[in-house]
Amino acid sequence: MSAEQLDVGDVVQIDPAHDDRFGGCFMMITEPKSWGAQGFVRVPAGGLAYYRCPSTAMHFIGRAEWIL
Repeated sequence: MSAEQLDVGDVVQIDPAHDDRFGGCFMMITEPKSWGAQGFVRVPAGGLAYYRCPSTAMHFIGRAEWIL
């Protein structure tokens, strides 16, 4: 996925081969970057885990209906 194609509110899935903790999680984009994107993963305990992911380690899922 190209970082230029991402917008705030897009949802991507993190490649499991890239990270053993957040791999497979859905990340909402908060800041598209030239190298990929910054965003957050919702944590079951009720919080947000902010994450930086290179464009080569994410797959576009769609747009979020609500942005937290």
